[in-house]
Amino acid sequence: MQTLYGEVDDSILAKAKKIKLLVCDVDGVFSDGRIYLGNDGEELKAFHTKDGYGIKALIKSGVEVAIITGRRSNIVANRMKALNVQYLVQGQENKLPALQELMALLAIKPEEIAYIGDDMPDAVCMEYINLGIAVADAHPAVKKIANYTTFTPGGFGAIRETCDLIMQSQNTLEQASGASI
Repeated sequence: MQTLYGEVDDSILAKAKKIKLLVCDVDGVFSDGRIYLGNDGEELKAFHTKDGYGIKALIKSGVEVAIITGRRSNIVANRMKALNVQYLVQGQENKLPALQELMALLAIKPEEIAYIGDDMPDAVCMEYINLGIAVADAHPAVKKIANYTTFTPGGFGAIRETCDLIMQSQNTLEQASGASI
C-alpha cells in the first residue's frame, strides 16, 4: 500500500492497525543521536517539531505513547511533558523490564505495541512486541530484526512517519490535529 512516505507492505499496516501503545527510544530516534556538551557540562539535544506534532496527533487519536531511554535528562522530561507523554522511563539500560511494567500497568499485550529504536539496547524490546520499527539510520543489526524501517532518519521526522503510519492504518490520519511543538 502507498503511504505518505512510500510503499509499505500490507502486513506492516495490518500490524500497525492493532497498535494501542507506541514506545520510543530518545537518542537517535527523537534526536539525531548527537549530544552537545558545553564547557560547563550543559547538555543540549535537538528535537524536530514534526515529531512533536505526530506524537500529539497520535495521542489525540487514542494511541498511548511511552518513552524508555537509557539516559537521564531534564531536557527529555521537559520535552515529553510538552508533548503530553504520560509514560516516561529514564535511566533504563535494560529496557525489557520497563516495557513489561508498562504493559502490566496499561493492560496491553505485545501484539498491541509498536517500538521504535535505533541501536542494540532497543533490539530485545523490538523482538518482544508486534511491530518493531528501526529508524532509517539505525544500526544494521537493528534494521535486520525490525519489521519496518522508516524512510526518514532519527531526529528528522522518523517519529512523525511512525505516527502517520499507525494513524493511516487505523483510519485516523485524516482527523489528525494539534500544534507543531
